Amino acid sequence: MTGVAIPIRTTLPLTDLASCCPPGAGGVLDQASAERLATVLKALAEPNRLRLISMIAANAAAGATCVCDLIEPVGLSQPTVSHHLKVLTDAGLLAREQRGKWAYYSLVPDAMAAAAAAISPPADGRADRG
Repeated sequence: MTGVAIPIRTTLPLTDLASCCPPGAGGVLDQASAERLATVLKALAEPNRLRLISMIAANAAAGATCVCDLIEPVGLSQPTVSHHLKVLTDAGLLAREQRGKWAYYSLVPDAMAAAAAAISPPADGRADRG
């Protein structure tokens, strides 16, 4: 099955975040939304994961990025890089695709924007969200 793309994850915890907390809604996060957002922010709160996200984003025009191309630039072992990528995937920020023996990663469209929008002030600039 070399060269066949097999999607691994179909349900991501971030998928409802934009609909629950649209930018400028002026509302307060409910408990479930806050927990989903905390998962995303915890995944991002690690320097190597931020570097991995930036490398994958920089390569977005070329499509998905092979884990094999991420190991050397971050200077970590393959298992450690794979662990970080799993955390980012589980948080809903990355999509994973298996191609032969290698996994390829791409950004989930609008995932970062949804996370940022959930904690941004309303569009009218008011700081009061409640």
